[in-house]
Amino acid sequence: MSEVPTVRVADLPDDATLLDVREDDEWQAGHAPGALHIPLGQVPSRLAEVPDGEVHVICRSGGRSGQAVAWLTRNGYDVVNVAGGMQAWLEAGRPMVAESGAEPTVR
Repeated sequence: MSEVPTVRVADLPDDATLLDVREDDEWQAGHAPGALHIPLGQVPSRLAEVPDGEVHVICRSGGRSGQAVAWLTRNGYDVVNVAGGMQAWLEAGRPMVAESGAEPTVR
């Protein structure tokens, strides 16, 4: 697999468009405000939902998002993998929300 374009959480612009490819339970536990949620396995069937322009793809630690970036890049999308995923996001103190209203966490 060829190397995918990657960015560190610290280098993400505040207005970055985020695509979260984690599973539903992970998303519900905690995610970035304003992120779009499409689980990795659904990306091919939900391509119409991927926004135009540069999209930063995130998962828990960077593995699944790297797979998504490789696939989306091959299909003509302008995408970048977020290194370290939501674990790095949380460690960097970036804002998070949980669907339940509880304290957000990374699963």
